[in-house]
Amino acid sequence: MQPPLHQTIEDFFRRFQVSVPKPVCAWDPEWPSPCETFDPFTQDDSRLIHWQPLPRAHSDDDFAGLERAIERTIHADIKTYYGAFWSNNINVISPDGRCSLLFLWSPRDRDRLIENLVGHAFACKVNKTPFSVFFACTEDPDDYYLTVNNDTGVVQLEAPAQQPIREVAPSLAEFLISLSMPEGDTVPTQR
Repeated sequence: MQPPLHQTIEDFFRRFQVSVPKPVCAWDPEWPSPCETFDPFTQDDSRLIHWQPLPRAHSDDDFAGLERAIERTIHADIKTYYGAFWSNNINVISPDGRCSLLFLWSPRDRDRLIENLVGHAFACKVNKTPFSVFFACTEDPDDYYLTVNNDTGVVQLEAPAQQPIREVAPSLAEFLISLSMPEGDTVPTQR
């Protein structure tokens, strides 16, 4: 039997912290995060900051405005995924190749996600595609993303404004369990 999704996410972050004990990312003073630790520093002409995933009080309220705007309930797995931790995006290796998991860096980033999902919901309606919620971007090809089908909860590979290409995993929990961390990959994608 598979553990609950929240436990799977906690396990994922434990594995990440073992693999990358002192993650760093580009520092942007315009996008502060509760994840940031210590002060920014300069390395090779880049401003960087150490950060750590930070558990947050899970809140269904994150998606309440979106649910009202699109007149549908967001799948519980998405609420759990985005509601569990503040974190930078994390590069991982899935059975199908490299991808970058998208996480919420800050409350401001959460607001930006909701705005993007309103636009995505509208595009799904116009293109007559099933509504899904993205949570990762693929590396190759770089214009694909991974989503959770809002009706079924399956993880899908999609291209913008097109029907899902294929099912990747039967659930978000099973997808997260299948991931491994790339060696030496400490500066995830930019926001």
